[in-house]
Amino acid sequence: MLETATVALATFFATIGPLDVAAVYAGLTATHPPQRARRMALRGVAVATFILILFALIGEALLATLGISLAALRTGGGILLLLIGIDMVFARSSGSTSTTEEEEQEALSKQDIAVFPLATPLVAGPGAMGAVILLMADTEGDYALQAVVIGSLLAILLLTLVLLLLASRVNQLFGVTGMHVVTRVFGVLLSALAVQFIFDGIAQSGLIPLA
Repeated sequence: MLETATVALATFFATIGPLDVAAVYAGLTATHPPQRARRMALRGVAVATFILILFALIGEALLATLGISLAALRTGGGILLLLIGIDMVFARSSGSTSTTEEEEQEALSKQDIAVFPLATPLVAGPGAMGAVILLMADTEGDYALQAVVIGSLLAILLLTLVLLLLASRVNQLFGVTGMHVVTRVFGVLLSALAVQFIFDGIAQSGLIPLA
């Protein structure tokens, strides 16, 4: 159970990226009144929480309906997470954990960024959605482990909300270099976890006979 919690916390921290989200949010709300910015942060995280919990609860059933096996999910999800991990190690922005340039330009013209781009794709992006489905499927129906995964998700979302509410101070405290250091460390961890998911998926698929 402790191992599940550790993996889930590290994976969600890496795929949601609370520090990166706070940095983008600070830039997008620089001209907004503080009270309005706080309301958008609260609503954005609430919407993202709903989206990710929904994926956690019905994601595996949806994949089963589509005929996607657990082995394929582990392999495909592992590849997605590996790509995200590589981007994190090299401190590169990608559409799976942040906004693209086109999305950021659109967001700058919006008065309310709570749903887009804050809730999705910044917080509840493709990486986080894939991770929550993969981690829930990896529990193999164990309700206790599923509760651990959801609890870990809620913990990272709460951390994200706190960092959003303190976004300007966080940026001053860590600076660009500090945030990149944290991102790179979690990128290495996420890459290792992703490779393990790929190995597990290939082994479960039966494509390579085990000795």
